[in-house]
Amino acid sequence: MDDLPHPESASAPPPKSRTSPAKRPRAGIVAQPPDDETVALAAALSPNIRLGTSSWGYPGWQGLVWVGRHGESNLSRQALSVYAQHPLFRAVSIDRGFYQRLTASQYERYAQQVPADFRFTIKAPSLVTDALVRSEDGRGRQTNEAFLDPRLAIQEFIEPVLQGLGEKAGALVFQLSPLPLQMLDRMPAQLDRLHALLGALPSLRERSPDAVVAVEVRDPEWLTPDFVAILKQHGARYCLGLHPKLPPIDHQLPLLRAMWPGPLVCRWNLHRLHGPFGYEDAQKRYGEYDTLMDPDPDTRAVLAKVIHATAQAGHAAYVTVSNHAEGSAPRSVKALAQALVDEAQAAAAAAPSQEA
Repeated sequence: MDDLPHPESASAPPPKSRTSPAKRPRAGIVAQPPDDETVALAAALSPNIRLGTSSWGYPGWQGLVWVGRHGESNLSRQALSVYAQHPLFRAVSIDRGFYQRLTASQYERYAQQVPADFRFTIKAPSLVTDALVRSEDGRGRQTNEAFLDPRLAIQEFIEPVLQGLGEKAGALVFQLSPLPLQMLDRMPAQLDRLHALLGALPSLRERSPDAVVAVEVRDPEWLTPDFVAILKQHGARYCLGLHPKLPPIDHQLPLLRAMWPGPLVCRWNLHRLHGPFGYEDAQKRYGEYDTLMDPDPDTRAVLAKVIHATAQAGHAAYVTVSNHAEGSAPRSVKALAQALVDEAQAAAAAAPSQEA
């Protein structure tokens, strides 16, 4: 694509089929047999591409991911192994750890439910990523003295993830919540905090070779050359956040170019039509999360170009999609997979004319 480098395609064997006969966990949840189109899309994707959803326990996904109706609580506890049988799902985002830290044994239970080639995107707890201590309604009550504390980040996030998930850890994401105005006015100090945090983190390679640290933000004030320099210095990645609080994806491409080359981490969180504070509106509108109510083909097409360029360069692409992106995360993932296949075909067709 014009907005990213075009390295030569690295030859790679086609991915093995990830389909298998439906298995019945003790909860009685059975995988929805994939249709031929889904199987073909999965087989056509580069093994470097890991698509998935934000969490998995949604009753409305019946007929998309599993057979029949199941309660949300039952699904959240028991359905991960069924989710991981879906041919297109080679990753998932564990979001609950943002609200309450998870233990190594909890992460280990997740790891035991998925195949060896599956990878997790994991959000760091808000204990270290939110500058404010918040009430249950989300309002900031007081300054969080533990914000970006390196010791707590390692103790409460990095170590439990590595101990529990091991080689199945993918993207370890520090999602930095919106800063209060007095901190936005002092961004050099916040960049110093981030620099200290990233510099203190241990290397992930020996314990989880595919794992990367990524930083996602909610304030565009972070998106500066100094921010990029800090990430590059410490080998961290920018998490491409598709959220109305940030510029649209095409406006974030210069930052991705500045970070090139390397793995891609992306979280498609919320459709722009809902605005920066639109989660409640999205929840009400999308209901069961079984329909693409607000398709966003423009975002999907640009994202497909970025993913394709990353995979062609031989780097991993960890991309997870929320129900709030278009209305139904499983359907969004399938549509994105189709966009990726289309992009690959278009690139292959254009290659001879470029050489000429």
